[in-house]
Amino acid sequence: MFGRKKKRDPHDEEAAADATSLAPESDDPGPDASGSDDVDAADGTADPDSGPWSIEDREGEREEIAQGRLDLGSVLLPLPAGGQLQVEMTQQGTPQAVHIVTQHGRITVAAFAAPKSPGQWREVATELADTLRRDNATVSVESGPFGREVVGLTAGGELRFIGVDGYRWMIRGVATGPAGSVGAESPLVQQARAVVAGTIVDRGSDPHPVRTPLPVTLPQALAQQLAAAQQQQQAAAQQQAAQQAAAQQQAAAQHQAAGPQQPSTEDPNAGGGRRGPSGSAMQQLG
Repeated sequence: MFGRKKKRDPHDEEAAADATSLAPESDDPGPDASGSDDVDAADGTADPDSGPWSIEDREGEREEIAQGRLDLGSVLLPLPAGGQLQVEMTQQGTPQAVHIVTQHGRITVAAFAAPKSPGQWREVATELADTLRRDNATVSVESGPFGREVVGLTAGGELRFIGVDGYRWMIRGVATGPAGSVGAESPLVQQARAVVAGTIVDRGSDPHPVRTPLPVTLPQALAQQLAAAQQQQQAAAQQQAAQQAAAQQQAAAQHQAAGPQQPSTEDPNAGGGRRGPSGSAMQQLG
């Protein structure tokens, strides 16, 4: 089905739930997200010769397989030259996504649970296009090396979504950048396609509901750097709060040292001047 040798899965009973939420396969490819059938119906299927791959298809130990790639647990990503990492954390403090920031824009690749049969990316692409249109984006569906790619142009920037179906997994790559950065032949898109093509997916044997993001784990060195950066941010925030509290205490002390303002005891009628029934002469003149 994938143009590859299907391996026996010892967890077929547990993984069977992955396929229950997807409609049965159909010979009718249906319209794509742009309302036409211009894109090949077999798009988005992993190629064992050119990637992306399942980790079971690669030979050697994990350390050997991960050489030259960033090992994030569920995905092993090749990094483009000059790329920098940006980690997105959940409120619970666990990594949610890892972005690759380049001089041309940002690249994000994530893996999701999928059925054994291909076709999930086709459905996701249609939903992405509909969502972008509801957000008033200009949407088009183009054909790329892996099949259909969804392009969204908005006032705040441009996006190109690249998807590939594998055996019980799907990966989605996103290229995000300023206006004019996500054209089919742009440097950002070329980098994003190369990252997707070089990605290795470790689906694991645990059952996951269809479309659930596969967990991301950070390498120890990266996790330590992130923890150190968070500690520095917390220390800076605590120092700023302490400085603000000290300034408030100093202002309160200065106010107390000045003492309360005493009301004037001067008799407005004191001093010279001719008095009349309504007060002093100056007051009457006033």
